[in-house]
Amino acid sequence: MLDRWTSLWIRSPLNLLARPLKKMGVRADQVTLTGFLIGLAALPLLAFELYLPALAAILCNRVMDGLDGALARITHATDAGGYLDITLDFIFYSAIVLGFAFADPERNALMASLLIFTFMGTGSSFLAYAIMAEKKGLCDPNFSHKSFYYLNGLAEGTETIAIFVLFCLFPQYFPIMAAIFAAICILTTVTRVWGGYQTIKQADESNCP
Repeated sequence: MLDRWTSLWIRSPLNLLARPLKKMGVRADQVTLTGFLIGLAALPLLAFELYLPALAAILCNRVMDGLDGALARITHATDAGGYLDITLDFIFYSAIVLGFAFADPERNALMASLLIFTFMGTGSSFLAYAIMAEKKGLCDPNFSHKSFYYLNGLAEGTETIAIFVLFCLFPQYFPIMAAIFAAICILTTVTRVWGGYQTIKQADESNCP
């Protein structure tokens, strides 16, 4: 829901960071992979209840996730890079939730499982629509710089990172916060499936290519 605004706020700072990397010959895919490995380090940190170091790894991952896109746009954006970026993002999101399950299985495992389940809904509705949007030639002016078409929802990247920050700052409340965010993800999935279906159906009926 907030991505359309946050993407505008962070674009200029990320472009400033990307320019020196371009001069050094760093490729966007290298930033993507490095950021993913840093983010994945949060999983064992969470498992050992090292929440602040884990939060640092999460935030670093998110900065690098934006930085790889900025670097790609001023060098050469590729479909392969976009594919790598979105795939590793979804693995990262699930890994963070899994880390909290490992930290306290008795209290966290059930809600962590529910949240990962709902991530499947938001992720699959997002990616399935992206495929059809590309096939139909649909476009989104709010996210023209993205490799994939964004079908808006309540739970997007900004909201997900915000809840991860809250998880790390207040880990004792993980079950209740995870349950609330899972409900938001379910609502997002329902609205995306319905909205996506109607949009694609209209495109079919109007014989759009």
